Amino acid sequence: MKKELRINKIINGDCLKELKKFPDDSINLIVTSPPYADRRKKDYDGVAPEKYVEWFLPISQEFYRVLKPNGSLILNMKENIVNGERHTYVLDLILEIKKQGWIWTEEYIWHKKNAFPGKWPNRFRDSWERCLHFTKNKKFKMYQDNVKEPIGDWAKKRLQKKYANDDIRTMSKTQSGFGRRVANWSGKRKVYPSNVIHFATVSSNKNHSAVFPERLPDWFIRLFTKKGDIVLDSFVGSGTTALATLKLDRKFIGIERNKKYYLSAKRRINMLKKELKI
Repeated sequence: MKKELRINKIINGDCLKELKKFPDDSINLIVTSPPYADRRKKDYDGVAPEKYVEWFLPISQEFYRVLKPNGSLILNMKENIVNGERHTYVLDLILEIKKQGWIWTEEYIWHKKNAFPGKWPNRFRDSWERCLHFTKNKKFKMYQDNVKEPIGDWAKKRLQKKYANDDIRTMSKTQSGFGRRVANWSGKRKVYPSNVIHFATVSSNKNHSAVFPERLPDWFIRLFTKKGDIVLDSFVGSGTTALATLKLDRKFIGIERNKKYYLSAKRRINMLKKELKI
């Protein structure tokens, strides 16, 4: 059977089966949020924490096959509480994925700016999630200028007065290899962000049990792709990644096994296509 890509389409099916139909080295970026362990049982059968790594490894192996050598994989996931303690399935998964040949390049933290306060007997409310960045090679496509942000109020006070060492690159005292030259930031309005990204959660669920904000995939799409590149979300849910991809003039492929979510995502995408005249 000839393997091909269904560009700008949502596929209703199991992601592992559908990924096997994709050609090798065909996707520029994968941005996805897999079901968390023992969550969304009504829709995704609820993978047990102790079975999560076993369940996910065949999927990540297919990701490795279909991703281009200079592409990136972003996994949005967070380990949950099991029997009163944090489970380690995400950490275990990272170690096992590395054995497949993946490079764990970075870990971005999504800070949920509008998380409601809360308190439990032995912890506080979660207000962040992991966005794990994996690549096949150390040399991958990254367009850092696309995600620059305002320099911030700190610069007004700090850069008003010039100190003797501002023109010298000072190295970290911890011998980490990192250094800084303060004069580099003089006169600049925008700078590169940190690996903590601050986006509010979605206020309405878009007919889905766990929607992430469009700004989240938008940020990674701008960072790791250029116009015309192909972005895959294998657990597309309400279609958020697909919508962000189209708005940025990239191409998307979405996979969703739940028929209700598939139809909902398809409607949202078709409406946007009409608006954009695609």
